[in-house]
Amino acid sequence: MLPTPSTSHVPYARVYEPAEDSFLLLDTLSAPSETAFLAARFPSSSSSSSSPSSPPPLVLEVGPGSGVVLAFLTAHAAALFSRRDVLTLGVDVNRFACAATGETVRRAVRDDSASSSGGGDNVSVSGSGAGYFLGAAQGDLAGAVRPGTVDVLVFNPPYVPTAELPSMRQEEGGTVGYEEDSRLLALSYAGGRDGMEVTERLIEALPGVLSGRGVAYLLLCAQNKPEEVKARIRKMGREGEWRAETVGTSGKQAGWEKLQIVRIWRD
Repeated sequence: MLPTPSTSHVPYARVYEPAEDSFLLLDTLSAPSETAFLAARFPSSSSSSSSPSSPPPLVLEVGPGSGVVLAFLTAHAAALFSRRDVLTLGVDVNRFACAATGETVRRAVRDDSASSSGGGDNVSVSGSGAGYFLGAAQGDLAGAVRPGTVDVLVFNPPYVPTAELPSMRQEEGGTVGYEEDSRLLALSYAGGRDGMEVTERLIEALPGVLSGRGVAYLLLCAQNKPEEVKARIRKMGREGEWRAETVGTSGKQAGWEKLQIVRIWRD
């Protein structure tokens, strides 16, 4: 089992704390079925596949929060993708989450390197199995990324149904205090109508964001109506072009909090 990155340094009063949804993403992305899919989708020259080597994949996590998922993908790139020349990037509307993500990734890569080198002092910044972290930038969804360049997009969205969405901007002249901390946390869970308002924006943007070989992993809860969401995705573009399948579930049998991970890709 691959170790989960530490997030003990994260200011949870302002940044979403890893929970069941975060760990479901880790379990799903490291499952044998998904590592095999990713290795086949992005073959390297060192793999046993007969497919030619492909360019290094760019991995984008939208809304990384604490950075636990992005750190996991970066530190364990070789194990997850069967190649380590993986580039990772995070984009979050919360500036504190951006800072937390950067530190979480750096610690995870350092720990991976220390483990690989036997705990010596001469620790490589990239680690034996780690990919290459490009940074975490403040922004809205994938708007800051060049169109058509993202190979793997991961999104644990604000999926809780709420009456309205919190403002993405701090009020002018406001100070960082309890109300601001509450707003920042609300950005991580408040999803508006059916918990889908932010998620729908991301789905609509996918054709322009993903590369031709791109794949997205999207987390949904039961009240998001995942079967309807998958059906809409399959109708995007030309007939049969887009696919959407559930590749991970939380295992709960009832309630709106039942979670699933949907893999979205072009066939």
